[in-house]
Amino acid sequence: MELLSGNQAIAQGAWEAGCQIGVAYPGTPSTETMETFAKLPDVYAEWAPNEKVAVEVGAGASAAGTRVLATMKHVGVNVAADPLFTLAYTGVGGGMLILTADDPGMHSSQNEQDNHFYARAAHIPMLEPSDSQEAHDMAKVAFELSERFDLPFFIRSTVRISHAKSPVEVGERENFTPKQYKKNPAKWVMMPAFAIGRRASLDQRVDAVTAWADETPLNRIVPGDGSDDGDIGVICTGAIYQYVRDALPEARILKLGVTWPLPKLKIQNFAFGVKHLYVVEEASTYLSEQVRALGIKLDQPENPLPRDGELDPWAIQIAFGKRVPTHTDTPEDLPARPPALCAGCPHRPVFRELGRLHAIVVGDIGCYTLGALPPLSAMDTTLCMGASVSMGHGFELALHHTEHRPIVSVIGDSTFGHSGLESLLGTVYNSGIGTICILDNRTTAMTGQQGDMFNGITLQHRPTRELNMAQVVRALGVDDVEEINPNNIKAVREALQRATKADDRLSVLIFRSPCVQLKDSFVRQKPLHVDEEKCTTCGVCVSIGCPALSSDLDSGIAHIDEVQCVGCKQCQQYCAFHAIKED
Repeated sequence: MELLSGNQAIAQGAWEAGCQIGVAYPGTPSTETMETFAKLPDVYAEWAPNEKVAVEVGAGASAAGTRVLATMKHVGVNVAADPLFTLAYTGVGGGMLILTADDPGMHSSQNEQDNHFYARAAHIPMLEPSDSQEAHDMAKVAFELSERFDLPFFIRSTVRISHAKSPVEVGERENFTPKQYKKNPAKWVMMPAFAIGRRASLDQRVDAVTAWADETPLNRIVPGDGSDDGDIGVICTGAIYQYVRDALPEARILKLGVTWPLPKLKIQNFAFGVKHLYVVEEASTYLSEQVRALGIKLDQPENPLPRDGELDPWAIQIAFGKRVPTHTDTPEDLPARPPALCAGCPHRPVFRELGRLHAIVVGDIGCYTLGALPPLSAMDTTLCMGASVSMGHGFELALHHTEHRPIVSVIGDSTFGHSGLESLLGTVYNSGIGTICILDNRTTAMTGQQGDMFNGITLQHRPTRELNMAQVVRALGVDDVEEINPNNIKAVREALQRATKADDRLSVLIFRSPCVQLKDSFVRQKPLHVDEEKCTTCGVCVSIGCPALSSDLDSGIAHIDEVQCVGCKQCQQYCAFHAIKED
C-alpha cells in the first residue's frame, strides 16, 4: 500500500499494465503523471513540443504494437484534437490511454472547459476515477479495453483527483509483449476511400463499447445509509462523488466511472428506483443534458448549484437546503495576497520597461502572465499558447496606421517551441512588422521547471542537443534578432526603444537569463539593503513589484527583506539616488 496522488496512481497503473512509452507536454494539473512514469523502470518517456505532437508520437508507437500513455491538461486536448478525432477512426495497435486533466475553478488555467464533450464528439471512451485507487485501477485496465474495442481511451481527472493523495494498493508489472506490426492501409491510411470504411467500423466499435458500459462494474449504485434510501437519487462522477457522499449520506448514488458512452439502461433503471432524481456536477451541464436526452425528468435542488467553479460538500448541502455546520468566516480585513513574479525574476525588468513605453503588450501563457498584475500592469491580452505572436500581428494589421503606441508580443521559450514558431512563421510569410520579445528563462517554469527544446534537457536526461533560439528565428526569415541580458536594465531599455521605433520591419528580442528557481543555475548573492538617509521615498524601487521590496507605511522609506532578496540588483539599477547598496 502506497500513498499516491491521482497523477502518480495513473502512472503506476499504466506501468503495471505493461505500458512502455509515455509522451506529454507539461501542463498543470497533469504534469506529475509523466514525471512519475519517467522514473519507473523499463520505460521510455519524453516531453513533446506540444500536445498534438505528443498524441501523434503516441499514435505511431501504438500502431507499431506498443502500449502508450499520453498526458495533458484540459486545454491541451484542444491542441491535440486534430489527430485525436481521426485516431478514433483508425483505432489502435497497442492500447493507448490519454489523460485529460481538467481544471474546474481555473487554479492554473484560462478556462473551465469540460472534456466530457470531447469524448462524446470524438467517439473516444472516457473513464473517470473518484480517488487515487480508482485512478490506478482504471489506468491499468484501460489498455486491455483499448485493444479489445480498438479505440484509444480517455481517463479524465480534475484538480482534486490529480493532486490529492490517498492509499493505493499497487501491484507487479505485467509482461506485455508488443504486437507485431502488419501493414494495413485500410486501417491506418485515412484517405477518403479508406476513411469511409473506418467510419462504419467506428460505429460498430462504439456500439460494442456502449453495451459494455451498461455491464461494467465501473458504473455502480451506492446505497444510502438510512431507511429512506430511495427518496433521493444522485448521479455523479469523479471527485463530486466524494462530496455527495459527505454532504448527502442518505442519498442513493449512481456513481459513473465511465462517462462516455453513458450506461443508458443503468441510468434509466436507477431513475425508476428513486423518488427524486438529481445530477450533481461542477462547471458543466454535460451529465444533466445527457440524462434529459434519455427522456428522464430531473428534479432541481432547493437552491441552485453554482454554475461555475469547483464544488465542495458545503455548496451541495446549501443547494439541498441543509444547515451548514458552524464555521468561522474569513476576516474581511485580511490583506490580499495576489501572485507575483519571484524575487529576482528576469522577466520583471522587461515588463517594467514595456510599461514605461506605454506599449500595447500582447501576452501569452506562462508565469510571465503575472506581468499583467499590479504594480507592473504591463500586459493587455492573454488567450492561449502561442497566441501572442499571431495576435500581435493582428493588432499591427488593425492599428498600424492609427495607433502611435508600440505593439509588442511577449512569449516564453517553452511556449515559443509549443506553438509560437508557427505563429512567427505566419507573421514572416505575410511580411508582418512589430516587436516580439521571447523571455528565455531556460525552462518551462510555470509547470515545475521541465525541459524543452531550447534548453536541451530531456525528461529522462537522455543525450540530446540544445536548439539555438536566435539561429532558429533567423532561419525563419527574421533579420533583426538581438539577445539581451534582462537583468541589465539599461540594455533592456535601449533594445526595446530601438526595436519599437522601427515601424518598417519585424524585430525579435531574446531576453535570456535563467529562472531564479532553477537548481544550480542561479547563484544567490548577498541581499541588498536600503540606506535610509539616502532614500527619498520616491517609491520607484517598490513599483517594480519585487516581493522582497516594501515601504514603511508611515515614513515611506523602502525596505528590503533579506530573506527573500536574492541579490539580483534590479532595484539598485532603478534607484537614482544610490540608496540601495550591497551589504
